[in-house]
Amino acid sequence: MNNTKAIDLNAHALSWVGKIHYDFGFLVQKAFTENGLDLSKEQWSVLKRLNVNDGQPQNDLAFITHRDKTSMTRLVNSMESKDLVVRKSDENDRRVNRIFLTEYGKQVIQKVQPIMYDLIPAVQESLNDEEIEVLINVLKKVKGKIAEIAEE
Repeated sequence: MNNTKAIDLNAHALSWVGKIHYDFGFLVQKAFTENGLDLSKEQWSVLKRLNVNDGQPQNDLAFITHRDKTSMTRLVNSMESKDLVVRKSDENDRRVNRIFLTEYGKQVIQKVQPIMYDLIPAVQESLNDEEIEVLINVLKKVKGKIAEIAEE
């Protein structure tokens, strides 16, 4: 797996995936700011997961959002200070913190969803339906290979 030959990073698909991820994150942050939302893309990631399954354990949210426990704690602290979420101890296991949306957090989700529903198609508008389908399938194959290598 170790390749000592010099490589052109622009010739590798994963380089482009990383660049797109970074640039899209910048666009998301810009859209939030332009719409008067004091919200980071990381906070949005947590809000949208809680919108699907409110009251998730903090450790589960860390796993789902690919964060370590310490950074998840900082993120939840920040979100609590903005009144987006509230942390409550699990009724059956006091060691487990469950994270719940506040009413304000639910309002923020309602404001953000239309922004995201407009932004994603705008970014993809240069692709036709077939290109989008091919791209998704190719990315799924890459993700599967990454999972396969990670299990080795």
